[in-house]
Amino acid sequence: MNSERVADLGDKIVEKLKTIYDPEIPVDIFELGLIYDVFVSENNDVKILMTLTSPNCPVAETLPVEVEEKVKTIEEVNNAEVEITFDPMWTQDMMSEEAKLELGFL
Repeated sequence: MNSERVADLGDKIVEKLKTIYDPEIPVDIFELGLIYDVFVSENNDVKILMTLTSPNCPVAETLPVEVEEKVKTIEEVNNAEVEITFDPMWTQDMMSEEAKLELGFL
């Protein structure tokens, strides 16, 4: 498999993830640090390992589905699956500098 093609697809996935926002925080889920890992298989199946800001997050049911649906809209993606983990638990330290600045933490 062409590693350049995987990198391009990875960039497209990250761009798509940056269009999804936590409804309670005006920052996208990527900059919030909710995305732990993105795996792309040889046949372009995508698995996203992510977390939520808390286990009882109000969007726990809908956010993973939104992530899957949006990633599936990328032409090259065959299938997308989201796995939620709370190991490690999300903390504000996981936010990007951009997110911290946006939320007034810097």
